Amino acid sequence: MDLSVAVWRKSSLSADDGGQCVEVASNLPGAVAVRDSKDPDGPNLLFTPGEWRSFVGGIKSGKFDRLV
Repeated sequence: MDLSVAVWRKSSLSADDGGQCVEVASNLPGAVAVRDSKDPDGPNLLFTPGEWRSFVGGIKSGKFDRLV
């Protein structure tokens, strides 16, 4: 997929101190792209919009919370 047209936005939970930063591009036809903002030319993850909604829903519901 050509990501040259991707409009990236940084997660609101990402810190500005250069730590763990995630960027998402949701303006792509039929796909949502995710990348590490510290490595913008590195690998990207691609999801279908449905997969992305399920993933975000799982995060919001605590499905992926670590049990300690």
